[in-house]
Amino acid sequence: MVNCDKCRRKSIVFIRYSGAHLCGDHFCDLVERRTKHELRRQIDFNERGARIAVAVSGGKDSTVALYLMHKILGERKDLDLCALTVDEGIDGYRDSSLPIVASTCRNLGVEHLVVTFKELFGTTMDEIAESSRHLATCSYCGVLRRAAMNRAAKDWGATHLATGLNLDDTAQSILMNFSRGDVERLARLGPHKRVQKYLVPRIQPLRSIPESETLLYAVVNKLEFHDLECPYASEALRNSYRSVLSQLEDKYPGTRHSILRSYEEILPVLEKLYPPAELKRCSCGEPTMSEKCKACELLESLATGRPT
Repeated sequence: MVNCDKCRRKSIVFIRYSGAHLCGDHFCDLVERRTKHELRRQIDFNERGARIAVAVSGGKDSTVALYLMHKILGERKDLDLCALTVDEGIDGYRDSSLPIVASTCRNLGVEHLVVTFKELFGTTMDEIAESSRHLATCSYCGVLRRAAMNRAAKDWGATHLATGLNLDDTAQSILMNFSRGDVERLARLGPHKRVQKYLVPRIQPLRSIPESETLLYAVVNKLEFHDLECPYASEALRNSYRSVLSQLEDKYPGTRHSILRSYEEILPVLEKLYPPAELKRCSCGEPTMSEKCKACELLESLATGRPT
């Protein structure tokens, strides 16, 4: 039996990238301290009246994000918190996660908002998947889901929109954009420090927490979460980068943290090269750099059968 490095209790985890053995209490303390650090970096708490919408799908990451946000910020009188769920219309998947999110919100005493693709866009992901299209299913889902979250957060009056993106997600996004040569997109990755018109700034409280640690945190704290995989997930390009990064991390512990640190070192230069674009307003009300937002372009391509 291996004891915790900080006390005499039994260790529940060995963190390879730091070499630490931690018991349940000290592991949770580590996760919470990192989350607090990220929140201090991403939100100016000197400005009163913050309203934070947390995007919660019901999976382990978004559930942990909501739980931690409530634990850290829930007692503040100058701040409002709500959970926001997007129902994409995926039969047997999203409908099984919604009751879990609702139960979590009731237990925490957090307002729960639900918006659907059907009411916002007149279609569902199942209908899109069965239609004649020019892109992978995940390409439509990602764009429409981001538009739905932004629209719902604006309607609630949110000053920030928190997502459950973890360290693995962040490192994958950095690698994907480097590999595709999309340097300008690297400058626009969240968390967003600058407020742009019509766009609710994204924050990422779990940005420095590996995916395996969000899972362990959920288990230790007995959090109920949805663990089914989306039926369309196999089409995602991100899967290739997830596999490569997993192999690198397994062989060289700390790779994910190194990628994030390197990105943060060059970010000030990227922001100077690519300042925020002047956003226009699409006819649907969402921000866009052209005449139409990406969501409207994709919906139009589905209706006409022409590629965007």
